[in-house]
Amino acid sequence: MTNKVLRSPEETCAPYIIPIKRALISVSDKTGIVDLAKELEKMGVEILSTGGTAKVLQDAKIKVKEVSDYTGFPEIMDGRVKTLHPKIHGGLLAVRDDKKHMDSAKKNDIEMIDMVVINLYPFQKTIQKEGVTEEEAIEQIDIGGPAMLRSAAKNFKYVTVVTAIKDYPSVIDALKTHGGIPLEMRRSLAVKVFEKTSYYDQKITEYLKTKGGEVELLNLHYEKAQQLRYGENPHQKAVFFRDPRNHYPNVTNAKQLQGKELSFNNIVDANAAIELVKDFARPTATVIKHTNPCGVASADTITTALIKAHQVDPMSAFGCVIGLNRKCTKEIAEYIRDNKLFVEIIIAPEFEKSALSILKQKQNLRLLETGELRINPVERDIKTVSGGMLVQTADQYIVTEKDLKVVTKLKPTEEQIRAMLFARNVVKHVKSNSVVFATIEDGVEVTTGIGAGQMSRVDAVHIATHKGGKRIKGSILASDAFFPFSDGVEEAHKAGVSAIIQPGGSVRDAEVFKRADELGIVMVVTGIRSFKH
Repeated sequence: MTNKVLRSPEETCAPYIIPIKRALISVSDKTGIVDLAKELEKMGVEILSTGGTAKVLQDAKIKVKEVSDYTGFPEIMDGRVKTLHPKIHGGLLAVRDDKKHMDSAKKNDIEMIDMVVINLYPFQKTIQKEGVTEEEAIEQIDIGGPAMLRSAAKNFKYVTVVTAIKDYPSVIDALKTHGGIPLEMRRSLAVKVFEKTSYYDQKITEYLKTKGGEVELLNLHYEKAQQLRYGENPHQKAVFFRDPRNHYPNVTNAKQLQGKELSFNNIVDANAAIELVKDFARPTATVIKHTNPCGVASADTITTALIKAHQVDPMSAFGCVIGLNRKCTKEIAEYIRDNKLFVEIIIAPEFEKSALSILKQKQNLRLLETGELRINPVERDIKTVSGGMLVQTADQYIVTEKDLKVVTKLKPTEEQIRAMLFARNVVKHVKSNSVVFATIEDGVEVTTGIGAGQMSRVDAVHIATHKGGKRIKGSILASDAFFPFSDGVEEAHKAGVSAIIQPGGSVRDAEVFKRADELGIVMVVTGIRSFKH
């Protein structure tokens, strides 16, 4: 080793390097920890450890001193308290060239800890599990880990803190090269700690807020994913940022298999497509233009669903984005090829190899693969306004049959209920004011007309009926919000609608219900509104 080991930052003739004599290792994710500990042991480093980590190291024949033996105090309360002790934090926080600090350490039998290797309890991974309880989530809130990380990071002038597995090799390399860790590296590792603990606390906060509590502070941690050629329009500059800790299947995390670089509008439309089909258990396809669906269908096979969805409004589908909640099949690729469809993007969990071989003939067609779809239970919806932003939980409510309340003399048939629930699921993804007409055709739930983004509900109904034409007759209608007047119901009746599903809640509900009865239309209310601005 050519570098001099320096004990004071004032010595500037060489990098300020701290040798490692004692390290504390306590990790939830054990990946690579045995290899790191073996290298430390070879260098004569004393290793302190806790619980499961200590056992893993001992099983690997690495000499370890249990933290409880070091502190003289046992782990208590099912491991909730084990490292919260002055002998730990004193050893981390002591200013090594401050005589008072070192005298205090000696008086209290506190030895210095030169390195901390910690990754935290998997809180985020826990809350992503299906059916996890609040009690289970709370038990995965790490206390001792963040406390030690912060103590070590605060004292980076003297202590090396490692929280990312990917940093293990560079730490070992520095020890072998310099005999210690240089100051700049310690500072860089400390920055990662504060980034990590800040983000960790943010995720805990978000989760607990879903259980109740008011938002007082919003912290956003996003990294640059892509410099875009321009924004919504060519004269606007734009950048695409991603949440580095969000590992759910979505447009941001999708793998682009082929095609041109994604544009600002491509990303927005692809997001609308995949988020819509996520809400359906049955094989479901949607055809999107300008974030609104031209057609949606659910069927026994994804191929049938796509064909039916496209046939709802093929004219509007020119230059569309296709969203699938199942693997893109060879038959879908053939349908697109044989019908010479102009499609900008297909986003799906997976693509059959035979489908890819056909679709690659369209070199500019963008193919996005997300992996198996699942819902993020703590997804946020963020909208910006000039000088601020609005944050809400994502609209993930799925209306089911138990939500339905029949308000007319006529009762819905089983088939009408099925069509109602399908259409209600679609309408929440359509810009308000919106209505969706749907029916069941040969076992396939399919939209027959969609009215999106109108200033009045009557206009939305009128546009949807114009789009649907003769297909509307016998359909059901789903509305994203209540009917303020009975004129929307009358417009639907002219088109031949057989049933309506809507939230209810208007001061004129009684008048609207009565008019539906007079016109022989079945009506159910859900009590759940789904505006989308």
